[in-house]
Amino acid sequence: MENVNQPAGQNFQQPQQTQNPPPVTLGDWIITFIIMAIPIVNIIMLFVWGFGNTNPSKANWAKASLIFMLIAFVIYFIIAVIIGVGFAFWGSQNGF
Repeated sequence: MENVNQPAGQNFQQPQQTQNPPPVTLGDWIITFIIMAIPIVNIIMLFVWGFGNTNPSKANWAKASLIFMLIAFVIYFIIAVIIGVGFAFWGSQNGF
């Protein structure tokens, strides 16, 4: 039986109700920041939280943190290359 409000031949589905995930609690954030203070473990956990099966809010935060870390690494690398080239040029000018 077709719905009288819809044109013939068109089947419309009702949008599915999605449940929002529970918010990340204060305790979870405190544990997160403690883990982020541990070298090497922090980078591993950012990948786990960012690409694993976790709360979408925490996953987005982890992905954003990884992007910022990558940007900082690239900037530091460029600065190191510029300083290295500068010292090499300065040393060649002074006979070192």
